[in-house]
Amino acid sequence: MDLPEDSGGGLLAEAKAGDNAPALSVTELSSSLKRTIEASFGRVRVRGEISGFKRHASGHCYFSLKDEGACMDAVVWRSSAQTLAFRPEDGAEVIATGKLTTYPGRSKYQIMVERMELAGEGALMALLDKRRRALAAEGLFDVGRKRKLPYLPRLIGVVTSPTGAVIRDILHRLEDRCPTHVIVWPVPVQGEGASTKVAQAIRGFGALEPGGPVPRPDLLIVARGGGSIEDLWAFNEEEVVRAAAESPIPLISAVGHETDTTLIDFASDMRAPTPTAAAEIAVPVRSELMALVDDLGRRSASCLTVHARRARERLDLTLHRWPQPEALFAPATQRVDDLVARMPRALAARAAHARADLSAVAPRLRMELLTDRIHRAEDRLASLWRLAELAHPDRPLKRGFARVTDRAGKTLTHAPEARAAKTLTLHFGDGTVEATTEAEPRRPPRVERTSSRPYVAPQRGLFDEPED
Repeated sequence: MDLPEDSGGGLLAEAKAGDNAPALSVTELSSSLKRTIEASFGRVRVRGEISGFKRHASGHCYFSLKDEGACMDAVVWRSSAQTLAFRPEDGAEVIATGKLTTYPGRSKYQIMVERMELAGEGALMALLDKRRRALAAEGLFDVGRKRKLPYLPRLIGVVTSPTGAVIRDILHRLEDRCPTHVIVWPVPVQGEGASTKVAQAIRGFGALEPGGPVPRPDLLIVARGGGSIEDLWAFNEEEVVRAAAESPIPLISAVGHETDTTLIDFASDMRAPTPTAAAEIAVPVRSELMALVDDLGRRSASCLTVHARRARERLDLTLHRWPQPEALFAPATQRVDDLVARMPRALAARAAHARADLSAVAPRLRMELLTDRIHRAEDRLASLWRLAELAHPDRPLKRGFARVTDRAGKTLTHAPEARAAKTLTLHFGDGTVEATTEAEPRRPPRVERTSSRPYVAPQRGLFDEPED
């Protein structure tokens, strides 16, 4: 609708004659634009490169599609994001299918993506190479991280589809080579949500506790049959690669045929060209193992026999070189005989010397000398006994003195000790008396003077009679 031109405007907006276009509100105009664009572009397919991809906590995805000359906002609602066959990331060239709409809150137009595919195999390979280089830069593919596989695992965990031919091939090959226990974690191996299920299975096996109700495998096999790069894409997803690299259990990847390569092959501890080859790598051949054990047993017995024979030969050679027992002990025996022969003469000489010494001192051993020595010892003992009686602490008690002790029997010789003991025992010559002390010593009574002049006693002669 055409609006009349006006050379200028006044201060207030006024309706004019013939004016059939009333002023629209911003909301009305935005809604009109939204309806027009959605009606004109009900369904479109756009090719461009993803830029600024962000996944919101709500599950919705926001990004931009750009090429050399333009840029367009895009949104994938959570319900559609869950059905995508790959995880979008920056730099991927895609073809997005959806409808064009506007966002009135920011005066922008955007495409609501319902489906999104990579723009050809070239774009797919470019995305794969970019992801491989990014994960390799983090060290997830380093050779030093590879672990040695167990030689004879007691339990093997297999992550694969439970209905395909892969699990049957693995079980059949294990049965032929070396029967062992197998736990299968069923997962979809392609299509929507396959990468998430595979990653959860790998982490689920790793989270099992050793000795728990569900035994923890000694080895993991992640397997899938052959297919196109699109069919194998779930094993190129970042979450699967990280789960394989972080697995605490050694892992064999067996995805596709021998010519197929996925990113999980670089992160695993061992890559098998096929699922059947993975079973061959996982366990040795039982018959060969038993033959090896038998051969080792025979070799051990042979080595033991040879060692015993050589030890016996060395013993015989040593015994032949060893001197006779009589020759070894002859000097000692002769010395013993010599000592036995010399012993009577030595004893007789010793007895003669002892008799000579006794004869030399016998004249000096008279009874009078011994008796005099005994009397002197008795006098000395009597003198010491009298001195001990004089020094006995209870001897003064017979002369009227008293000895003071505390209840423990300790003799007290000072007034402060007696006051501190409080309870005393007074020892007299004829018995003991219990007593107690006062807390403070009594002061002597005060003598009052009747005159300020000092009292002078009268002088008396030596022969003066006392006064009455």
